[in-house]
Amino acid sequence: MSDFFVGQSASMSKQFSQEEVDAFSKMSLDINPIHLDEAYAAKTLFGRRIIHGFLSGSLISAVIGNILPGEGAIYLHQDMDFRKPAYTDDVLTATVTVERINPEKHILYLNTVCTNEKKEVVIEGSAVVKYYPKDK
Repeated sequence: MSDFFVGQSASMSKQFSQEEVDAFSKMSLDINPIHLDEAYAAKTLFGRRIIHGFLSGSLISAVIGNILPGEGAIYLHQDMDFRKPAYTDDVLTATVTVERINPEKHILYLNTVCTNEKKEVVIEGSAVVKYYPKDK
């Protein structure tokens, strides 16, 4: 018997500050000026600085690692399609939903999505994760 069920979901929300974007740039080595330089970013199709796609996507990892399936989760696969830019004034919400379960191998197949406060999809994709049964 699985600890999880199809349709089960969990979410987490966060608004990233420019300081967090700057820190992510340093940690990831992605110093693209579209994330860091307002004058540069103003000349792009976005018109202002955007948050790194993988910083936005890190909310998905936070849901998987902390809530669903939670402690001990092991990523096996993640797809992310970046649909819209995210900005520091956006409140992003990552939602993970169980689509399929392989209880014998303790694997969850998940739908993953990040939306902004306007409910616009910023990232959509899927993940496959290994979980550890709660009774072990």
